[in-house]
Amino acid sequence: MEEKMSSQGILKKLFSLQIGIIPMPLYILLIVAYVLLTWGNQMPDDMLGAIGIMTLFSFILEEIGKHIPILKSLGGKVLVVTFLPSYLVYENWLPKSTVHVVTDFMNNNNFLAFFIALLIVGSISAMNRKTLIKASTRIIVVLLICELVGPLLGIAVGSLLGLSIWKSYFYVVAPIMAGGVGEGALPLSLGYAAIISMAQPKIFAMILPCVMLGSLVAVILSGILKKMGDIHPEWTGNGRLVEADDGQSDLGNLTQKSSGADIEKMLVSGILAISLYLLGVWVNSVIHLPAPIVLLIVVMIAKMLGWIPESLQEGGKSLYSLTVKGITPPLLFGVGIAMTPWESLVTVFTNIPMLITIVVTVTGIVCAAFFSAKMLGMYPVDTAIAVSCCSGQGGTGALAILAAGDRMELMPFAQVAVRLGGAITVTLSIFLMRLFV
Repeated sequence: MEEKMSSQGILKKLFSLQIGIIPMPLYILLIVAYVLLTWGNQMPDDMLGAIGIMTLFSFILEEIGKHIPILKSLGGKVLVVTFLPSYLVYENWLPKSTVHVVTDFMNNNNFLAFFIALLIVGSISAMNRKTLIKASTRIIVVLLICELVGPLLGIAVGSLLGLSIWKSYFYVVAPIMAGGVGEGALPLSLGYAAIISMAQPKIFAMILPCVMLGSLVAVILSGILKKMGDIHPEWTGNGRLVEADDGQSDLGNLTQKSSGADIEKMLVSGILAISLYLLGVWVNSVIHLPAPIVLLIVVMIAKMLGWIPESLQEGGKSLYSLTVKGITPPLLFGVGIAMTPWESLVTVFTNIPMLITIVVTVTGIVCAAFFSAKMLGMYPVDTAIAVSCCSGQGGTGALAILAAGDRMELMPFAQVAVRLGGAITVTLSIFLMRLFV
């Protein structure tokens, strides 16, 4: 009798556990469905199949990352969710159907853009208007300082380690700060190929590993910055770049539990995000301004001018919570499977001078952002996390960096760092190469 009661107690305790946000009984059901479909080679190659797989793996990997000593303080949950799947794909340790379904979904549905659109509208609409105006002007100053410090430091260290100034800047530093792969490394390689006698695919293969490792270093530093903020609360606004002028809703409030979500208001905010993104796609076809930037500019201007009604602000807060809690972990897993080639990271790890140059460059950017933010009256931890996204893989890197620092509220400012910083770097690099060849 006692054994029976003991067994029931264990089962009750087991079923009361959660994997991320998922209750254990539901998670077990998801595992059973995945095993049956994978075993029978019947996994549907559609959105539901991909999201089911991404949900199953991401939340358990996130739980593992949260409990690994030392690593958990360095953004462990993001490192495990993003980079472990990349390694598993490299070693062929995941079922082929799993890799195919997730890769196909990530490459063909632009899920990352959907996530960024929801996050930008959700976070900006719920932000303190005066705080937004103050932070936007100051973060550009910080970014410009980092755009100067990063290359100078990278060139100096690369030269000391035996790399030429040419290689240090054009093939290591510039790719790191170019704003990602599609909007950074790719146009950079095309520009280089048009100037020097080297094929574009070869150039792209040379600079891609630097982009990947720069993003990894930024993720780790973001985790360290979060820990610094926990130890020194005066250094962080917990999602704010500057102190709010009044008691109105601001980004810091987004991390707090709300009394309840208004589904209709949240859906309206989501429709606004989708509508503005589609408008951005059209604008991009006319003046070649990326759709996320069009979305960001429109929402920021509307917020600064006070054009966003109270109902949309409330819906934006709920939309933000839904996006961060429900979409971020699965998306990170998808990024690891489809957009993070393990071979690229291995390539740089075997080149010690290049490895050290990358680490020092990204660390220099973070330090420059940290100290310049203090001088400008900004929260240094949050500012450094946001600006460090300029050394990541574009939107993909920004997602991982902000998640590691638990600062997803800063996605609008991260997009400024990625897009503006990337545009400056790509334009300047191609100009300099043409000047000195």
